[in-house]
Amino acid sequence: MHDRMIDRVDPFIGSDITELRERTGLAATWWWPKPQIGNTHPGATYPFGMVSACGYSGAYPTGYGRYDLSLEGVPPIIHDTTVVSGFTHFQQSGTGAIRKYYNYFRVTPMTEPLDALGRLWQVTDERAEPGWYQATLDSGVTAELTVGPKSAVHRYTFPRHPNSRVVIDFSQGGLSIPYGATLPLRAHLETHGPGVASGEIVVEGTPIAVYLEFDSPQWRQMLWYDRRLMPGGKRLDFDHIRPTTLRPFGLMWAGPSEPGQSVELRIGFSLRGVEQAKHNLHTDLGTGDERFTSRREKTKKVWRRHLKTVTVDTPSIERQTVFSTALYHSLIKPCLAPSESPFWPSDGPFAFDISTMWDIYRTQLPLITAIAPDRAVELANALLTICEEEGNFPIGYRMARGSDRFSRQGSALAHTFLADLCQLGLPGVDWEWALVHMSDDLRRTYGEEFLQQGETHPISHTLDLAFGYWCTAKVAQRVGDRALAEQFSAMAERWTNAYDPATGLLKDSTFYEGTRYNYSFRLVHDMASRIALSGGAEAFVAQLDEFFGFGAEPVVQPGREPELAEMLAGYRLGRFEGLNNEPDMEAPWAYHYAGRPDRTAEIVHNVLLQQFGTGRGGLPGNDDSGGLSSWYVWASLGLFPVAGQNVVLLNAPSFAQASIAIGDTTFTIRTLGFLEPTHGGPVQYVQSMQLNGSPLERSWMTGAELHRGGELLVELGPESSAWATAEHTLPPSRPLAVHPSSAAAAPAAATPPAPPEAPPARTEVKP
Repeated sequence: MHDRMIDRVDPFIGSDITELRERTGLAATWWWPKPQIGNTHPGATYPFGMVSACGYSGAYPTGYGRYDLSLEGVPPIIHDTTVVSGFTHFQQSGTGAIRKYYNYFRVTPMTEPLDALGRLWQVTDERAEPGWYQATLDSGVTAELTVGPKSAVHRYTFPRHPNSRVVIDFSQGGLSIPYGATLPLRAHLETHGPGVASGEIVVEGTPIAVYLEFDSPQWRQMLWYDRRLMPGGKRLDFDHIRPTTLRPFGLMWAGPSEPGQSVELRIGFSLRGVEQAKHNLHTDLGTGDERFTSRREKTKKVWRRHLKTVTVDTPSIERQTVFSTALYHSLIKPCLAPSESPFWPSDGPFAFDISTMWDIYRTQLPLITAIAPDRAVELANALLTICEEEGNFPIGYRMARGSDRFSRQGSALAHTFLADLCQLGLPGVDWEWALVHMSDDLRRTYGEEFLQQGETHPISHTLDLAFGYWCTAKVAQRVGDRALAEQFSAMAERWTNAYDPATGLLKDSTFYEGTRYNYSFRLVHDMASRIALSGGAEAFVAQLDEFFGFGAEPVVQPGREPELAEMLAGYRLGRFEGLNNEPDMEAPWAYHYAGRPDRTAEIVHNVLLQQFGTGRGGLPGNDDSGGLSSWYVWASLGLFPVAGQNVVLLNAPSFAQASIAIGDTTFTIRTLGFLEPTHGGPVQYVQSMQLNGSPLERSWMTGAELHRGGELLVELGPESSAWATAEHTLPPSRPLAVHPSSAAAAPAAATPPAPPEAPPARTEVKP
């Protein structure tokens, strides 16, 4: 079962427009506002590594594929078939509009003259597996790429030709669509002898250094500028490059080739200069003649180890492929680059491609915390350092100077991640240091208005900030600052200010990529009081039923270049987005707090079986750095983490048996009465559960219970049951307390908090 995980990964899933089986039943009522494409790429990657490498067509947004920029509906086609102009490094994974897209150091194998650089070759054969990518071009050249943590290795097999070439364009960056290019500001290239060269470009404020080794010393090595060779030239220096005067420049090797002859190009990367790039290359590759083969095998071994952390048992090759690929996509980003910060001199954790916290904080970060806790701690310390050096926690952070200002997406999202680590007691974080930055960050951007007025708009940020205070209070408790914990706990109660008591929904406001409905069913830290705002459990369930389309007619999804009126009509539905987008990812589990886990089972079943599939069109929307894929991983296991709250909600699993390796232990999920689910097939409902042999009546467990390992036994049946419907079995609503001596004990019922003091009056400006 373990080896099947890596064998079933299909890196091509999500790289084309969404193409799933026709939706039926409940799934047919969900409306998709965002692009219908996964925006993934099949290139070579390393788990949480700095470097990726893939074929480059210049298409949006990863540089791979056939499509133009798209913010909604079906993306426009710019290439009828798969084409490449070369092979680039550093790609986003599944993102949408984050403005800049890397694709630096394009390497082009060619038999044509240098003037042909930039043309597109048809791809006649393309293959990929974790850590390896291959493409054969209609020129007869076959390219293979693999990567290490901070390096890439290219292997090119040429046909017979008197003057084959491997050309590196150092001026290339970004996309080939309008306004998509990313241009260097400064550059330096230098040759050091046959088959050895180095360089550095400064792009978006980041100095990216490379050290290169080429294994055919008999080939000529030359610098070039503006497609003209510079025989005998040793250096190229550009102190200040203007976009209006930029001409392409780079490095080339040329020589005769025989059929089947391969040449190898090895590249070490660093953000701290050429010497460190050289060190990274030799650290990644070691010694030996089989550099490409050995690096590919080492990377595959690392991927195999990571993909073994979560295993599932199913006879369905299709379902195994979807799950294994979802786990693979969950572990590509963020990029962890220890001691590589180009912006401050200290060594230690550094991370980029956090694209963005809004996409990953609910699902991917809890998954990394569970199966790679050491990497989670490394990321946490990187975030704290970024906050210390730059003055705020990032919502997005790329390989570029300064945090990305996706400020409308969310506030205080790093706080949920840090609160989970704190409550789990994972070692390696200085919590007094963390508390300072968590506290300060709450007062930035929308936080000032929240402090002064008691709420802020977009109104969803009121929920973000109130929960950020709740999370920070947990850290204050950890370090023994009781006064700060009490102060922040009081601030956390301002979440109620976001809701209209007349409707039980969020107040009128602007909403990022959604409506008030998509944000109204978030899992706040006091769901008992939240449900009371809707008029009680029955009324809350009725609102959820309408939101999820129970009894509604099927909808028509936006097509190519949808009109504004079509999009506005869709938004007016106030409907669940079906995992096409992020705002309502956690909403299916809101039913748990009203004693209706059967409804969660129905919705999750339809998402898993109808919104994901095999093939290039197998994702319902942007994968967003693994945020979407990690949702699939959790939901398939019958688990869902409530980010920041140290709570894991329980549901019917989608596999007969599964296991999660957590640190030095294993958490196993087994089922009784399980039937392999099918598209459009009947839902299975939980009849009972046992945790480590003891009956578990509640529909949740703590994060600590999950991380301790053990076994969850789930009995399933075709009809809904009384399991987890009683009030004392509901998930906690402030405070969270489970007696450590009894894992299966139910918590005491939480007392709803007193209403907070009315905030000062504010003048509301309608958008």
